[in-house]
Amino acid sequence: MQTKKLNNWLEQIAPEYPLMIAGPCSAETEEQIMATAREMVDKRVQVFRAGVWKPRTRPGNFEGIGEPALPWLKRVKEETGMKIAIEIANATHAELALQYDIDILWIGARTSVNPFAVQEIADAIRGSGKVILIKNPINPDLSLWIGAVERFHKVGMTDIGVIHRGFSSFRPGQYRNEPNWQIALDFKNRYPNIPMILDPSHICGRRDCIYDMAQTGLDLQYQGFMIETHINPDEAWSDAKQQVTPKRLLEIIDQLCLRKKQFVDPKLLDQLDFYRGQINQLDDELLELLAERMKVAQEIGRIKRDKSVAVLQTDRWQEIMQKAVQKGQNLGLSEKFINSLFKAIHQESIDKQEQIIKGM
Repeated sequence: MQTKKLNNWLEQIAPEYPLMIAGPCSAETEEQIMATAREMVDKRVQVFRAGVWKPRTRPGNFEGIGEPALPWLKRVKEETGMKIAIEIANATHAELALQYDIDILWIGARTSVNPFAVQEIADAIRGSGKVILIKNPINPDLSLWIGAVERFHKVGMTDIGVIHRGFSSFRPGQYRNEPNWQIALDFKNRYPNIPMILDPSHICGRRDCIYDMAQTGLDLQYQGFMIETHINPDEAWSDAKQQVTPKRLLEIIDQLCLRKKQFVDPKLLDQLDFYRGQINQLDDELLELLAERMKVAQEIGRIKRDKSVAVLQTDRWQEIMQKAVQKGQNLGLSEKFINSLFKAIHQESIDKQEQIIKGM
């Protein structure tokens, strides 16, 4: 993708960094929408969001007001001057959003995982001149995320951004959705001209960690945030636990610390170069050790081949992991990091041994 001009919309909407998109998870009543919006009239909040159609895991839950809520958003725009944004999940939603002149459209995580749905929406809004934001798919698949962006780029959409809202995990953890920062950072490194927005609400799943998550995003040079905000969060019809009041939203914005992107002090630069040199040396040593480890794994593979023994030895693998986690924690490394690292090492060892057994 040629992405040089895909970020012009951000400079126009939020010339003062960062962009803030805020509003309730769901549009419930006109009174709720207007009361929330009026308390957010502030130059620090440029875009008002609200869920009009809500994709839910199981039927019977509140799935949004639908089209009747769209005039409420138009009223927000007229009375407050904020841009308005909604999620769309199919071509009908897209057509209605265009009919009511919604400024920003976003594709949710449950939709971005489906190339057919994404293409249908892209065809419906081509030539509209709207801003389109694409949330990461629910599963941790960078190619699928990029593919969704490409579909809008290929129909001529020129105002594009992405939203990092975390990824589903089969294991319960600290967050509702795991950040998996490396996937988002890989996207940023590959397409630095496409603005990336952080959605702390959906990553956290609870309001108490939204500030910390937003500060992390700012430190990682995300260009904006989407934070769910409700006039009375505890009474919200959906996702009550992760919404904050407008007052708390403005407090969070004020508390965020915008750090310098680069070192400017020559003394600090010299100190930084010294430590970076140490890291480079340690990285070289790590790679050499890993290469030596793989040579040993290949020798084990030759023994397994000659004695017709299976590559995977589950008991031995569990023994390695238990020792690695214990040793790593004693050295100040997290269990999550050790698990990820040794699983990658184990997979490479299996691949090497498979090559030996297959005579490759």
